[in-house]
Amino acid sequence: MKSIKDSSPRALVTVGALVTLILAGLSMLAIGVLGGRVTGPPAFLLGSSCTIPDLPGTVVNVSLTNMGGPMMGGRNGMIFGGAMRLSADHAAVHHGTVSFLVTNAGSVSHEMVILPLSGSQIAGTRTIGGDAMVNEAGSLGEASTSCGAGAGQGILPGISSWISVELKPGRYELVCNLPGHYAAGMYTQIVVT
Repeated sequence: MKSIKDSSPRALVTVGALVTLILAGLSMLAIGVLGGRVTGPPAFLLGSSCTIPDLPGTVVNVSLTNMGGPMMGGRNGMIFGGAMRLSADHAAVHHGTVSFLVTNAGSVSHEMVILPLSGSQIAGTRTIGGDAMVNEAGSLGEASTSCGAGAGQGILPGISSWISVELKPGRYELVCNLPGHYAAGMYTQIVVT
């Protein structure tokens, strides 16, 4: 058996780098758990156990994602979840009943709120308040119940939620309005014709 003195410099650097990465990962996990920001394993490790009902009208599939790692914002200056995105598989739908099937493919809780866009208002430009959220006045509803319909406490990683609403012609913004998520890029526009 070789002693550490007999190991090559390259092997020592490799082992040191691996140990550093493991310790950094464990430190981030501990900080996230103690700070209440890590809510579960990444979604790719989970299979959604939800039974999705037959949804009426046009079904829009919405994906909520984050890339992992720390991001500035929130209490203590950090939100764990990294760059975030909300995307829909339809940019436009016909007016009437529209169902949103919202799946959290990220590693932290998310939600989806439907807000009307007025006049020339552009998605992503809402004023963010001191609570790191946008004003939900005029909301047409939200999907934020894990394995259920409507409003709740947030969609857990790897889980789906859904909502069905009657939409009139116009432009709407789909947003995640958990603190810091809108600012991190969790919004998209949908046009109803």
